[in-house]
Amino acid sequence: MKTKIAYLVALVCALTFATSAFADAEEQFYKKDQIRGFISFGGDFRGMFEDFHSYVNSTALMNGGHMAAASDADSTKTAYAGKLKYGKFDDYYIGLHVNVGAQYKQFLTWINMNFMPTQVSERPSSTYVNTSADGNSMKFPLYDVRWFSYGADWMFGWKLFGENTFINLIPSVGLGFNLINFHLASNFDFEDLDSPGTYVSARDRYYSTMAMTFNSELELRIELGQFGIGIYGGYRYAEYNDLEIENNVLVGEPYDTDNSGETWFAGLRLTWTFLSDWQSKQAEKL
Repeated sequence: MKTKIAYLVALVCALTFATSAFADAEEQFYKKDQIRGFISFGGDFRGMFEDFHSYVNSTALMNGGHMAAASDADSTKTAYAGKLKYGKFDDYYIGLHVNVGAQYKQFLTWINMNFMPTQVSERPSSTYVNTSADGNSMKFPLYDVRWFSYGADWMFGWKLFGENTFINLIPSVGLGFNLINFHLASNFDFEDLDSPGTYVSARDRYYSTMAMTFNSELELRIELGQFGIGIYGGYRYAEYNDLEIENNVLVGEPYDTDNSGETWFAGLRLTWTFLSDWQSKQAEKL
């Protein structure tokens, strides 16, 4: 939790500083009526680095075991364990993006809102059999295992070949945040760290953890007036915090704080750039 708060404070400070600097520039370095807004939609193919791929599969497909009494009359709970037969997740997925931002001459800044379709590993059956150390067996429910993520990055870019060239190359970097969400296979039981000997059970719901992100990309864009089409690629890094199950932090590998979420990506983007106030006034004069 302390790490998460530190990340948020750092991000807010960075955004506040950048916003203040941009506002100060309004009086000295740029003409406000020449700022152009833009919106873009993109989709890309995202490849997961090995550590991220391993983290997703080991977390989403974890087998936590169960604690249960042999009968309603028995107050003593026994540990039960069983085997899961789910298909592993691929090391790639589709990323979808909506960008909303502003352009002044060759400089661009925007918020990149990103999300992905939910990845699903279907349950092999509605229940599965678990066995205790003394040989007793019991059935427990199974669910589809699912994961997805979403987030936003504040990006800064520069048009290398000029403001209004037919072909442009646009490098950009940014900081932001990301949430990754897991739906586990069953109602696994975890020992409550605050009350040793007692257990909390996972529910039929998603569990989430947040990350600070660094995003970098390079876009090759063709612009036809206000419309632009570009191909882009890059690298995005996320460092996920501890995953909590019913307010109980999971400890030990792979649940430690430093869980890497690295991806490389390549995709296509469509952009519409609005006219600035100055351009609109010029058009009205024609």
